[in-house]
Amino acid sequence: MAASAKVARLTTLALFSRTPTPSGPKPINPRARTPPPISISMDPALVDPAHLQALMLACAHSCALRLSPAAPASPVQPVDLGKLRTAIAHSFIVVSVFCGARYLADAGEGEGEEQSFLGLGLDLGLGRQGEQRLVGFGRAVSDLGLTASVHDVVVHPSLQRRGIGRKIVEKITRVLHSRGIYDISALCTEKERSFFEACGFGDDIMGSTTMLYTRNVQMLYNKNTHK
Repeated sequence: MAASAKVARLTTLALFSRTPTPSGPKPINPRARTPPPISISMDPALVDPAHLQALMLACAHSCALRLSPAAPASPVQPVDLGKLRTAIAHSFIVVSVFCGARYLADAGEGEGEEQSFLGLGLDLGLGRQGEQRLVGFGRAVSDLGLTASVHDVVVHPSLQRRGIGRKIVEKITRVLHSRGIYDISALCTEKERSFFEACGFGDDIMGSTTMLYTRNVQMLYNKNTHK
């Protein structure tokens, strides 16, 4: 999510206080398309941090510090590989989605002379037809008892609006519910809010508001961006 974007806390707890909606067929989304054959894994060892870094960059997804209103907005930067590797290792749930490279070509990502990864010009040897590419990702952190939060849900731009992101979130929430964890939050931008609402999230029924630590945030930002 962009560093300068406003964030909203959504939680699945809102599900228990919603007014029932009339039953009936749901309207068809004209922009929705059938997803290509995909494989979904919960094995963190299958996620190459460099490939995930490229996927996040292709999605303009930022893991940088969220700046104070007075701080200048900054373009999305590649996530630090070391920190990304640590984040994956310490996540309670990691969900990754793979599909054949040829389906990305069919979706509009050309197979140029030089094989590139996610359209970023990174030659990672994944462009040959039949090989699998990382096209979706999501993770959750939890205290393993009461609460959990969902982070970094991304889907390759050429495969968005095909239900892949929803499959990722459903996989995460299903595992958490099986462990008796229902207080699940998602920190999202206003742009991402409708996606999480479609996945079953809503405003916190307790009326709590997300607050982010901002003291010395500019100093921390400068330290992290001018190493």
